[in-house]
Amino acid sequence: MSLENLITDQIKGIQGPIQVSFEFSPPKNEEAEANLWTAIRRLEPLAPAFVSVTYGAGGSTRERTHATVKRIVEETSLKPAAHLTCVAAPRGEIDDIVRAYWDAGIRHIVALRGDMPGMSGPYCAHLDGYRSTPELIAGIKKVAPFEVSVSFYPERHPDSPSHGHDIELLKAKMDAGASRALGQFCFDNDLTARFRDDAARAGITIPIVPGVMPTTNFNGIARMAAKAGASIPAWLAKAYQGLDADVETRRIVAAAVLSDQVEQLRSRGFGQFHFYTLNQANLAYAACRILGIVPKDLS
Repeated sequence: MSLENLITDQIKGIQGPIQVSFEFSPPKNEEAEANLWTAIRRLEPLAPAFVSVTYGAGGSTRERTHATVKRIVEETSLKPAAHLTCVAAPRGEIDDIVRAYWDAGIRHIVALRGDMPGMSGPYCAHLDGYRSTPELIAGIKKVAPFEVSVSFYPERHPDSPSHGHDIELLKAKMDAGASRALGQFCFDNDLTARFRDDAARAGITIPIVPGVMPTTNFNGIARMAAKAGASIPAWLAKAYQGLDADVETRRIVAAAVLSDQVEQLRSRGFGQFHFYTLNQANLAYAACRILGIVPKDLS
């Protein structure tokens, strides 16, 4: 396949019709669990390609993640993907978790390197563990034929020496068996499109899926962005200036920002979107309606 065709496929052909996926956070208490399930039920009628459930740093919410995805399998029509990291655990323990997911009916894993417990310092592989995401993917595939999604960073991973290194790492993930790349949230749509095109030039053929996130809690998003190496544009900071105590206006601003971003990404040829919902379903629901995605009972 020619380079031109690879880029064209990334823009038009691989994704087909618009698809969305939703990411949830595991609950920390009973109230959070109720809110999570309200969000899941709100978005379930949109028939996403899959939903994922995150880990805390160092796998700190591993048990809650497992319980949540197991319940999604048992009680909903959704296809859950469980996050799995290779940080702070030996290979045998990770392999046991993978087998437990398969036995629970889960067929999709989001494989990530992960952050150190408590976000404490640079990444250091476990002495008996998987040293990298490509190694983790290969280990998962040895246990069972899971679908595996991975991450990419449009603005460069904080630990990466260069954009080119990020492209090479994604190629290694694909070669190990990854079938989809989910983007870290990014507010510069041109950078996301640039990553897609550079990935295609490097021979990466898996879908490059932008990650989008509601910005209602702007101060919290700014803190997350600083840790993730994502930039906050001046126009976005200005939009939230003076709104710390004005929740309703922040919600309106967030809805406008999110809806505009998915439209802008759509105009750049993206056909799949991964919503980091923060367990806030209404904004993701509204953006999907703008994309033309309607509940199953209305389609």
